[in-house]
Amino acid sequence: MNKVSRVVIEYAGLVGIPVIGVLAALQVGAWLQAPAATATGAFRGAAANGGFSLPSLLFSVAVLVACARLAGVAARWLGQPQVVGEMAMGIALGPSLLGWMAPTFSQALFPPGNHAHLNTLSQLGLLLFMFLVGLEFDLKRLRHLGHTAVLASHASITLPMLLGVVLALYLYPRLSSAEVRFNEFALFMGTAMSVTAFPVLARILRERRLQDTRIGTVAIACAAVDDVTAWCLLAGIVALVRVSEHALPVPWMLAGLGAFVAAVALLRRFGLGVFLASYNRRGRLSEDTVAVLLTIVMVASVFTEWLGLHLLFGAFFIGVMLPKNEAFVEAVTARFELVATTLLLPIFFALTGLRTQIGLVSGGQMWFYCGLILALAIIGKLLGSALAAWISGLPPRDAIGLGVLMNTRGLMELVVLNLGLDLGIISPALFSMLVVMALVTTFMTTPLLMRLYPRAARRASGVPASSPAFES
Repeated sequence: MNKVSRVVIEYAGLVGIPVIGVLAALQVGAWLQAPAATATGAFRGAAANGGFSLPSLLFSVAVLVACARLAGVAARWLGQPQVVGEMAMGIALGPSLLGWMAPTFSQALFPPGNHAHLNTLSQLGLLLFMFLVGLEFDLKRLRHLGHTAVLASHASITLPMLLGVVLALYLYPRLSSAEVRFNEFALFMGTAMSVTAFPVLARILRERRLQDTRIGTVAIACAAVDDVTAWCLLAGIVALVRVSEHALPVPWMLAGLGAFVAAVALLRRFGLGVFLASYNRRGRLSEDTVAVLLTIVMVASVFTEWLGLHLLFGAFFIGVMLPKNEAFVEAVTARFELVATTLLLPIFFALTGLRTQIGLVSGGQMWFYCGLILALAIIGKLLGSALAAWISGLPPRDAIGLGVLMNTRGLMELVVLNLGLDLGIISPALFSMLVVMALVTTFMTTPLLMRLYPRAARRASGVPASSPAFES
């Protein structure tokens, strides 16, 4: 069998069959009926009533920043990435723990009147974070992907997508609402199962000194492709939901999106290079450059929101299109990261925790649903990535290691889940189950990776290893 035939067969089995399965499940799901809508209507939570107090808001933010930092330190002490501690902190400060143990204190700490303002700050933090995620993504990586990375990245999307859509056939009549169409629900579940947290994965590899190894290089490439694909799918889902409500007609949306992409491409070719030239000339990032970058990010976000997508897509796209000079990227990241990750993102974690109500996952049946979601999420990512990597020629240990790394969901999953809850696609109970899945899959990555590569674990902890962790 020649090489071309083998590649075709591999793609047909690992990518083509799951895609066909997704399409078939969507057709079957069209006949399903969800439970009738409850008296509260859609899943979107109504804005809480109550007066606003600036000192109270500032105190809430101060507590969140301090708790996030302490939780991050604790997570690193346990050998986990900082985001695991911050995710756990958000849940602990919500109704699942603090609100359950001390409801009066919880309400005093996060008064209902402050929730809308905290949400605004968290959205600004997410916007800047997505800009930084796009900034880390280099389009040139896609041009140099080897066969292993290409097949593994596609299989790590299609198999979880298939399992998510098939799972939706089971969950839609039980956990959805008649106000939500099956296709929206199923595609969202598939996308939620397919997400890999590119920034968290990259940080884990750097902390374990694995970024320059063979498995590290393949994992970074796969995660980058996964992220872009997941956000494209999510953009389509958002457009599908909003077209049915109040957004622009589809032809106008597509025309506007095309104009936006063309404008940013022209800006990249003739304008964005000015930032790099200014940086090279001055040796630093000027205040004027920061101000112009912020303006471009905000305007792009407003435009994608107006198109009926979401403001995060505009920020992400601008980050992707900026020049990828290493020193320039580091300088921009240093300027934006301080505000985004230190001040504003802890607010997002806390709001996610306030929306996560583990108490809704009560009874054996609900925990069965939660366990099923977790099991299929792990199996889809691990099996899809590992099988494709092994077929492509990676040793079994490295293939399994890739599957473990691709299971990292982290903050990116929380962004997707909050968007689904805001759009009314998923219920608060299902949202809570998916948050548990995101936390568990992110938490398990580092311990499993260190079990697979014990020399890398000793090297990361400062204990010299007698030989490299594995071949580069």
